[in-house]
Amino acid sequence: MKTLGLTGGLGMGKSTAAEWLGQRGVAVVDTDLLARQVVAPGQPALAEIRQQFGNEVVGPEGSLCREVLARIVFADAEARRRLEEITHPRIGRLWRAQLQAWREEARPRAAVVIPLLFETGAGKEFDATICVGCSTWSQRQRLLARGWTAEQIELRLRAQWPLEEKMDRADFVVWAEGGRRWLGAQLDRILAGF
Repeated sequence: MKTLGLTGGLGMGKSTAAEWLGQRGVAVVDTDLLARQVVAPGQPALAEIRQQFGNEVVGPEGSLCREVLARIVFADAEARRRLEEITHPRIGRLWRAQLQAWREEARPRAAVVIPLLFETGAGKEFDATICVGCSTWSQRQRLLARGWTAEQIELRLRAQWPLEEKMDRADFVVWAEGGRRWLGAQLDRILAGF
């Protein structure tokens, strides 16, 4: 099975690229979805997060208060590191297990969407990596349209490597400025040789 690691900046089109790959028969797992699973009510990671960051990060119904936790970890690199120590190993085990299951099913190709692909050192585990990018202006407009404030955007952007560094490390770069068809055409060219 050939494997792709898919990354890019916030709001740059990773989900759209993953959807396109899935429509082309590539098995896709998104670590953002896995991250939600590992902190679901009753999961050990949620208890560790509460112990590490306080009761205010868990709501009365027992689920993670994402905005409260985000305010803590995106303002403090050490707090973010502690959160990542809790969540990243669990998320990594899940996507690696999914790839193994797909290998056993003899799937021809699979992709894992990992926003922090290079930051976590996971890029070397794939046959090839793709970075999805767009202009800073487009990125900000997309994130503002999601309801993020300028401050939230800045804090989150500081937590990731600059797009240029991700693009330099990637085997392939796709540019997400021209709409879905343009993005898809770029991905189709990559798949044709992969």
